Amino acid sequence: MAFDIDMIKKVYASMAERVDAARDLVGKPLTLSEKILYSHLWDGKPSTAFTRGKDYVDFAPDRIACQDATAQMALLQFMQAGKDKVAVPTTVHCDHLIQAKEGAATDLKNANNVSSEVFNFLESVSNKYGIGFWKPGAGIIHQVVIENYAFPGGMMIGTDSHTVNAGGLGMVAIGVGGADAVDVMAGMAWELKFPKLIGVKLTGTISGWTAPKDVILKVAEILTAKGGTGAIVEYFGPGAESLSCTGKGTICNMGAEIGATTSTFGYDASMERYLRATDRADVADAANNIKEYLTADADVYANPEQYFDQVIEINLTELNPLLNGPFTPDLSTAVGSDMTEKATKNEWPLEVEWGLIGSCTNSSYEDLSRASSIAQQAIDKGIKMKAELGINPGSELVRFTTERDGILDIFENLEAKIFTNACGPCIGQWARYSDPKNAPKNSIVHSFNRNFAKRADGNPNTHAFVASPEITAAIAIAGRLDFNPMTDTLLNEDGQEVKFDEPTGWELPPKGFEVQDNGYLAPVEDGSNVVVSVSPDSERLELLTPFTPIQDSEMQGMKLLIKAFGKCTTDHISMAGPWLRYRGHLDNISNNCLIGAVNAFGKKTNFVKNQLTGEYGGVPDTQREYKKAGIKTVVVGDHNYGEGSSREHAAMEPRHLGVAAVIVKSFARIHETNLKKQGMLGLTFQNEADYDLIQEDDTFNFIDIADFAPDTPLTVEIVHADGSKDTIKVNHTYNDAQIAWYREGSALNLIKKESAA
Repeated sequence: MAFDIDMIKKVYASMAERVDAARDLVGKPLTLSEKILYSHLWDGKPSTAFTRGKDYVDFAPDRIACQDATAQMALLQFMQAGKDKVAVPTTVHCDHLIQAKEGAATDLKNANNVSSEVFNFLESVSNKYGIGFWKPGAGIIHQVVIENYAFPGGMMIGTDSHTVNAGGLGMVAIGVGGADAVDVMAGMAWELKFPKLIGVKLTGTISGWTAPKDVILKVAEILTAKGGTGAIVEYFGPGAESLSCTGKGTICNMGAEIGATTSTFGYDASMERYLRATDRADVADAANNIKEYLTADADVYANPEQYFDQVIEINLTELNPLLNGPFTPDLSTAVGSDMTEKATKNEWPLEVEWGLIGSCTNSSYEDLSRASSIAQQAIDKGIKMKAELGINPGSELVRFTTERDGILDIFENLEAKIFTNACGPCIGQWARYSDPKNAPKNSIVHSFNRNFAKRADGNPNTHAFVASPEITAAIAIAGRLDFNPMTDTLLNEDGQEVKFDEPTGWELPPKGFEVQDNGYLAPVEDGSNVVVSVSPDSERLELLTPFTPIQDSEMQGMKLLIKAFGKCTTDHISMAGPWLRYRGHLDNISNNCLIGAVNAFGKKTNFVKNQLTGEYGGVPDTQREYKKAGIKTVVVGDHNYGEGSSREHAAMEPRHLGVAAVIVKSFARIHETNLKKQGMLGLTFQNEADYDLIQEDDTFNFIDIADFAPDTPLTVEIVHADGSKDTIKVNHTYNDAQIAWYREGSALNLIKKESAA
């Protein structure tokens, strides 16, 4: 029986009425995305037709999921909201704080020792406030969610950008910052700009070496890393129906890398099979009763150009395996000779040192079974492994079942390392080097979703390429980045030339799923007696002090902290890896604030000018000097600023240290929202060329900040060191409610104020 089945049935009970009302309002057939959005309005039955990409809308998500790194700050904030229990079903998953090094048993034991304080805190807070808790080793949040909680037609939010994985089971699932999650936990509406819609029509059928991963790698190539910003990507067509449920999840998962709000698929037979295989026949039966409401209206898919803002068509029969990277997830290269040419031209190392299979993107039973078929061939054909291989099963359910079925044994027979059921190298939790900053130039291939510099192992010289699990396995065995398993041969230990056969595998385990302990702890019914304690001497956890509102007078005489050059992701603003240990301690983790951003002046990282002393130093140290002097600062950035994960620390750290405004050419959606939630100004240049006007010693005056209002640009006077001035206009997307967040100091401050009223 499914978790929260009564909630799911309640959603389904109102869906037909709400969708029918929305269709009448809009006056045309509806996409699946619109059906889910309109059936989850905060006010209930739709009464307004919303404009895509313009109208801000209040929604009522069905559930929330939090991973341990972001859950710390989210729950620390929720503890300030004055509530006895979360308002919607919520879960916490301990998957980020487990470092991959020796292998599952040793690594999990070490994590439980090193992070016991944090795990105990999360478990006790979960118990107190009615939150389901998944222990360390239980699995990666998004794999656990699709196995247990995701349901067709539902809406969920999660404090991780890859929450979108649940779109593989027909949800609108969206990654948010912790402050957004706190709103919903506290019983408030969740606000989102009504998304635009991108339709991806899939024709043909995947076969051979091509995998669902190649679909999203191709979409990333087409749309680029920001082409999906502000939009839901909805996949449809006969090719979509031919994919497995977890294959659909892979595609939706990596949609975060094109900036999409989320991605989704209509309910079909593969989803029903997956629901029944994961002990949720009750959900499948309920979904079947309203299945016409769990996919788009027929005319939408027949004439997609009339209903989507953009339509892409991909023939799966013609799609070949791809490798995306290095350093960006949208740089796509066909497997084989194209890679030889491109790697040689760009001096990418052709020798591959590691292959990594797993992460929330590709760690299902199907993924591991297909990759293991390649590993088994290497054993059978006498091919010696050239690179090292690491495996991260997605959950204890997957791990136990693959162990039972002999799949993990195959990898171990190739001397692969089986890491914990956790994120590991995908998020920088990989102890590959003792000194990663000075590690050598090298190439790795993985089935993860992100491949920014330093992402996996902290080494800026690691060239990471994203591929399907089966291609990752083949390339790791061959040890060559340009190996094409469809055409190339390898010499086995007897000196014979041998060739891989096409991968094979199972969509679902033939003997069914099985697990002894899935790692779930249910909360007590009444948590009023549960005590949550945080030591004042802790270096890992710190109770929060509410942010004070930024006064208009403080927006004059502001100093430039850093002008970020080029790509500035949340990894650059607030690094992961070893910094994960401080995710619950705002002041300590603020010591990594913007240390990865490249300063446009001098092109160095963590090296900026202190205008008070004229000396150069680290970004956090310099900012603390400004804070001590009572001076607010400005951060300037390029396009898609804040691309990457949902981590709200990338907004909270600058806010904590005294940054009041961030001015960029364009924002990644989640980061812009996070800045707003923390009571800061997230602004864009009205004229992008004004970025070039910013000089190292600039002072900023926000002339008309007192008149801050929706749809009205702000005027900023930039005073240069020589006394000359430039006056520019900056745009914003704040509505009245978001301006109220700013005026109160943060969205949480406003929640507390309204709760006390």
